[in-house]
Amino acid sequence: METGVLFLILLAHLFSGAYCATFTFTNKCTYTVWAGTLSGSSSTPLAQTGFQLDQGTSTSLDAPAGWSGRFWGRTGCSTSTGTFKCVTGDCGTGTIACPGAGAAPPATLVEFTLGKDGGQDFYDTSLVDGYNLPFSVAPQGGTGNCSPSGCPADVNAVCPSELRVTGPDGSTVGCKSACEAFGAPQYCCTGDYGSPATCKPTNYSTIFKNACPLAYSYAYDDASSTFTCTGANYALTFCP
Repeated sequence: METGVLFLILLAHLFSGAYCATFTFTNKCTYTVWAGTLSGSSSTPLAQTGFQLDQGTSTSLDAPAGWSGRFWGRTGCSTSTGTFKCVTGDCGTGTIACPGAGAAPPATLVEFTLGKDGGQDFYDTSLVDGYNLPFSVAPQGGTGNCSPSGCPADVNAVCPSELRVTGPDGSTVGCKSACEAFGAPQYCCTGDYGSPATCKPTNYSTIFKNACPLAYSYAYDDASSTFTCTGANYALTFCP
């Protein structure tokens, strides 16, 4: 192929908005994690909607420009009941794959909206649905602010007893949000508390925020929890 023709093809690809971000998942936990992926309603599902990550292993997924969705980790998964089921983060499909299904709370979530035509990516880590395991995001390359995000702390260790979720052995495996635990409007940012002006941090959301300052601790925790980057790939690490 002539050099001039190749240059034109590459130039057309550059300005077509076809940029893909690569998400690389690594499990640094001392136990197996089963990752889950859920694409937004207007986004194409990724090549895998759920997969197993043994300790110390990695897997990569590509996403097209404009993709939006979320990732999480599932713990304590097995087929001991005859179907695939997880103690935390279960997506309810009975299989390792989570086609069109999200995580049962509590679950640490990482959320992305990738830019189109060279635009910014937006990403965050959310504890609005509670917490089950440490999870971090690190942009690789890219331009702009490109700050890391995540919740690398062990929130289960500081979880109040009324929010704790325990596993079969009695250990704390998750920490519910106050909304999930109590359903009250002031915790869920609903009803009279359904705006940034009326829904403020609570004693419970402050526990999450103190442990993980870069993560959403309640619905309107935007100012210190949303990040942007352009043209990056992303390293996603369980138990960083």
